[in-house]
Amino acid sequence: MKLIRIGPSGQEKPGLLVDDGRRIDATPVVDDYDEQFFDQGGLARLRAWFNGSTSHQELDPDLRMGPPIARPSKIVCVGLNYALHAKESGMNPPTEPVLFFKASSAICGPYDDVIIPDDKTDWEVELAVVIGKRASYITVEQAPDYVAGYVIHNDYSERISQLERGGQWVKGKSFDTFAPLGPFLATADEIPDPNSLKLWLSVNGTMLQDSTTADFIFNVWEVISYTSQFMTLLPGDVISTGTPAGVGLGLKPQRFLQPGDIVELGIDGLGTARQVARSLNP
Repeated sequence: MKLIRIGPSGQEKPGLLVDDGRRIDATPVVDDYDEQFFDQGGLARLRAWFNGSTSHQELDPDLRMGPPIARPSKIVCVGLNYALHAKESGMNPPTEPVLFFKASSAICGPYDDVIIPDDKTDWEVELAVVIGKRASYITVEQAPDYVAGYVIHNDYSERISQLERGGQWVKGKSFDTFAPLGPFLATADEIPDPNSLKLWLSVNGTMLQDSTTADFIFNVWEVISYTSQFMTLLPGDVISTGTPAGVGLGLKPQRFLQPGDIVELGIDGLGTARQVARSLNP
């Protein structure tokens, strides 16, 4: 299934995106795609409802597409998790996953504008995992059973706040609009191998990131298992698995977003997203 949420910010309705492009209203069986939904067997209930009914109300196709999940308890991100990205950053490949948090208030829709607060706002296409059930101290072998699905995440980063103001990455990662998710969450059965997906990102039509998750240093299952050793992952939590080479910080000369820039990105099986950069102080 492909889970979507449609409507104005803060008023999104849960739905399903079906193969013919229609947007099906899921409110008869779902309040929202939140922790309670994933924790209480919501995916199975939603699938049974959809397959068991021949008549479904459609959502207005012209309404805004919001993030495909409600605000989770946390967004955990993995830094330097692609070999070539670590190289372009001038750092040795990590021996353990580098974890940091991103504020969940940064979440927005896949086509919402990104508001750039300073002169060094960067882009990062990433595969994000949505956790399906409570996970604590799980093994690598167990990790696939804890995945609800996958979604595109553009891990926007303001490099001055991230790297030049005390070393706390979360500060440069958590500005409003810095975590667009979507357009949809593809349930785990739709993505047979998350460790072999093409992902890409362009700015103003110029391809800047073009890689596959096969370049992971730590694959999806290793990242989930590792993270669960340090914190309990709750249903609906997001783990963003890192970005490939081609970020603005690693270009020579460096390049960062300017107002009016158009960022487009996609991952195999997860659709495409698009954001336009806007100034914080227009």
